[in-house]
Amino acid sequence: MPLQFTFDHLFGGKNLSGNALVSIVSAGMSKFGRREGLYGRELFVEAASEAFERCPNLDPQKDIKAAFIGMMGESFEHQGHTGPTILDWIGLLPTQAFRTEGACGSSATAIRCGIFAVLSNLADVVLVGGVEKMTHRATADVTEYLAMACDFPFEQWNGLTFPGLFAMVATAHMHKYGTTEEQLASVAVKNHHHGCMNPKAHMQKEITLEKALSSRVVAWPLKLYDCSLITDGASCLILTKPELARKFTDTPVHIIGSGQASDTIGLYERRELTSLKVGKLAAKEAYRMAGLDSLDIDVAEVHDCFTIAEIVAYEDLGFCKQGEGGRFVEEGQSQIGGKVAVCTSGGLKSKGHPVGATGAAQAYEIFLQLTEQAGKRQVKGAEVGLTHNVGGLGATGVVNVYSRG
Repeated sequence: MPLQFTFDHLFGGKNLSGNALVSIVSAGMSKFGRREGLYGRELFVEAASEAFERCPNLDPQKDIKAAFIGMMGESFEHQGHTGPTILDWIGLLPTQAFRTEGACGSSATAIRCGIFAVLSNLADVVLVGGVEKMTHRATADVTEYLAMACDFPFEQWNGLTFPGLFAMVATAHMHKYGTTEEQLASVAVKNHHHGCMNPKAHMQKEITLEKALSSRVVAWPLKLYDCSLITDGASCLILTKPELARKFTDTPVHIIGSGQASDTIGLYERRELTSLKVGKLAAKEAYRMAGLDSLDIDVAEVHDCFTIAEIVAYEDLGFCKQGEGGRFVEEGQSQIGGKVAVCTSGGLKSKGHPVGATGAAQAYEIFLQLTEQAGKRQVKGAEVGLTHNVGGLGATGVVNVYSRG
C-alpha cells in the first residue's frame, strides 16, 4: 500500500493505467567485460558519453538537474562518495548527486529515485545509472564482497555465498516441480546465443547443452555455465517528463509502470524457496500502473544471475504458471521468436553482471529494442518491454514496464 499511495498521491488520485510516469530520451552503456587499467568512473564516462551523443538536443550541464548512481559497495575500488566522483568525470558538477544501493539492484533503485524526482517536480531531467569495477579483484574477494548482500550472522558467518544460496533455490525447485539440470542449462545456452549478437556483451560465445552440463560444479546443481560473470561496466539513462520528451528526441521510450518490494535479507526466514516474492509484488504493481499484464510483454530483461533465477522469474512475472519455468525455456518460449523474448542482451549470464550497473543496463537493452536499434537481436515489432532486477537473494526487487513512444 505505501507504494500505491505514493504514486497515486503524486497524480492526485488519478487512474495511472496507460499513462507514462517518465520518458527515457537517451541511454548509454560501456562495453562490458574485463576492462583492465580503467577505474569505474572511466567506464561511466563511456556510458554517459554515448547517452549524450545519442541526444544532441540535450545540453547536459544546463538540462540535467540531478543524478542518481547505483553502486553496490566501496570494497571493489576502495572508493566511496560515488555520486560527485562520477559527476566530476562526466562534467556535470555542481549538479546534485545521490548514490543508491540495493545490492545487485542498485541501479534499478536509481531509476526508481529518478522517477520520484521527476514526478515530484523537483527535477525535469535526471540522469540515472550505475557502475561497478570488479575483475581486478580475486574471485575469492569478489565472492566475499558480494556475500555482504546476504545475512551476516546466519549466512555469511556460516560460509554461505550466493552460489550456495541459489543452489538451495534450485534444489527446492527441482524437488517440488521436477525441474532438471538440462532445463537450467537451456537458460545458459539461450542467453549465450543472444549474447553473441551483442557487441557490448562480456562473453560473446555460443555454448552447447552438453558443454554447459559437463562444466565443473560450483554448488550443485549449479555448474560453471549456470553462473553469471564477474564483469566491469557502467550504464545510464536520461529521464524526463513525458510532455518534455519530444523536445529531446523523436523516439522516446516511456516507463508506464514501476514497482518495488522488499523481503527478508536471509533465505532462512522465507516460507517459500521456489519463488522470489519481491519479483511477484513488484510486477503486480508495475502491471497495475501500466494497465497491462504478462501477456502484453514482447521483450524482457530478467535477473538471471544464476540460471535458476531466470526460471523463477518466468513464473514470478506470470510468463508461465508456477512450476513450469523449466519447460518454458526448454520449449523455446523465452528465446527471440518465442512467446516472450527474454534476456536478448545475453542477460547477466552472457552480457555480464557488474552489479551496480545491471539494472540500468537492462533498461538500456529495452530502450534499444523499443527504438529498433538492437541490430541482429532485434525483436520484430516489439512495443512493450519489461525489466526485472533483484538485489541479493530477493531482499530487493524492482520491475519496470516500458512502451514505445
